[in-house]
Amino acid sequence: MKLYVGNLSRDVTEADLREAFEPFGKIDSVVIIKDRSNGVSKGFGFIEMPEKTEAEAAIAGLHRKEFKGRSMDVNEARPRPERHSHGGFNRGGFGGNRRGGDRKF
Repeated sequence: MKLYVGNLSRDVTEADLREAFEPFGKIDSVVIIKDRSNGVSKGFGFIEMPEKTEAEAAIAGLHRKEFKGRSMDVNEARPRPERHSHGGFNRGGFGGNRRGGDRKF
């Protein structure tokens, strides 16, 4: 079961999260999401736990609990919304003549 963990302090590491969640059961992965441009934590991450009952226990035990000075949000992660690729620029849009003149095609 994949868990969302939010409202994290920027100084929380993946090792810190693993340590907080390990008392509840086995952990497959821990990821803190970071800004691509500067590598700073965005304040949230994901934990994957193989056993649903253990993941639910972690939610019950850690949601709204203080962790490194902040109250953590711990919930079941929602599926990522599907993104549609639009291809290149101005495809199927209303581009065209920006000069306002009468161009013949």
